[in-house]
Amino acid sequence: MCTSCAPPAEEVVAPAAAVEQNAAPVAETPAAVAETTPAPEAEAPAVAAQSEKEKAAAAPTEAAPAASTEATPAVDLTAGKSNLSFILNKPLDLTFEERPIPTLKTDRDVLVAVNYTGICGSDVHYWLHGAIGHFVVKSPMVLGHESAGTVVSVGSAVTSLAVGDRVALEPGYPCRHCASCLGGHYNLCPEMAFAATPPYDGTLAGFWSAPADFCYKLPDNVSLQEGAMVEPLAVGVHIVKQGGVQPGDSVVVMGAGPVGLLCAAVARAFGASKVVSVDIIPSKLEFAKTIGATHTYMSQRVSAEENAANLIRECGLGEGADVVIDASGAEPSIQTSLHVVRMGGTYVQGGMGKSDINFPIMKLCLKEVTAKGSFRYGSGDYKLAVQLLSSGLVDVKKMVSGVVAFKDAEKAFEKVREGQVIKMLIAGPNETI
Repeated sequence: MCTSCAPPAEEVVAPAAAVEQNAAPVAETPAAVAETTPAPEAEAPAVAAQSEKEKAAAAPTEAAPAASTEATPAVDLTAGKSNLSFILNKPLDLTFEERPIPTLKTDRDVLVAVNYTGICGSDVHYWLHGAIGHFVVKSPMVLGHESAGTVVSVGSAVTSLAVGDRVALEPGYPCRHCASCLGGHYNLCPEMAFAATPPYDGTLAGFWSAPADFCYKLPDNVSLQEGAMVEPLAVGVHIVKQGGVQPGDSVVVMGAGPVGLLCAAVARAFGASKVVSVDIIPSKLEFAKTIGATHTYMSQRVSAEENAANLIRECGLGEGADVVIDASGAEPSIQTSLHVVRMGGTYVQGGMGKSDINFPIMKLCLKEVTAKGSFRYGSGDYKLAVQLLSSGLVDVKKMVSGVVAFKDAEKAFEKVREGQVIKMLIAGPNETI
């Protein structure tokens, strides 16, 4: 399951024109009076001027119209467009519904036309089971949170984006005021509003409204389809950063699903000299070699200790790996991880599975392993993910198994459930493919 959306338990028009103020009226002396009235004494002009000045000051000033949250559009880019949404009503019950186009909540928001959305494991889990942990679908919910789109409207206070900008959407919005937010860990905000996590709707719709600072402009050499991959890539970035991966490190990644593959790619980009991908499906391991893994290991149905010993020996890890990342959430993988990590090494739990498992606590203690969790993404992770794509250090294009039209969204979910694809993308309802 993609950790980006696992619960703790994951836009534009022209700038607004300035409001014109109506000038106070100035009293004029009728021309006929000026012609027939004799010239006054010397101080008379001053008296007359004072009188006119007082009249002007007394004249009522017309109130300026209230400022709008949304910048005045030169052209309404939503006109005639659809906000068709892909909705989960209850487990295995999916429908389409035309909903009102969202409006900007604040003058710092933008409205984005969604071009592409990837399917995450959490979307599939909600579809099949209607819940993840204590997050339960109790009313119809729009699915999706891995999206990229085009800005069609901007709030009056937005200066970082303009209409027409292509952006990757970060789909979780924190309160910005709690201890976690102020401490730089907004991903841990207890008030996080995350797309497609009950009770919040997701991004599988025609339009999405979001804070401008959670929309990341895509460089010209990064496509919108790649932009939809920024969300899972940011998850991988956060996990690898949690592991403190440095140049020359050896890294083992348990699981070769989308997040595991991206962890391998990011670890390699961070300078790891040896990256081992571990899985039970040969085809996934073959693919891992194309995206970042220098070595692969197919896990066997043997004890965790034996699997670890075989892995260390076959991949030349010496006394163990510097960093081990579990991106599977599978109990055997977690157990094997603690036997693979070296003395004083680092272990990161990125995958989510059962709430409680049997855990080799003695290995954790005796090796003095640094163990860390990883949840979604934090400050700087999305920005770095975009930079990794732009620089070519990570190539996500090959991970896209297929793109379907919005009307075929349920078919894409079926393909993901079957497990024979890496990443499926769904085009927005206004997108032509």
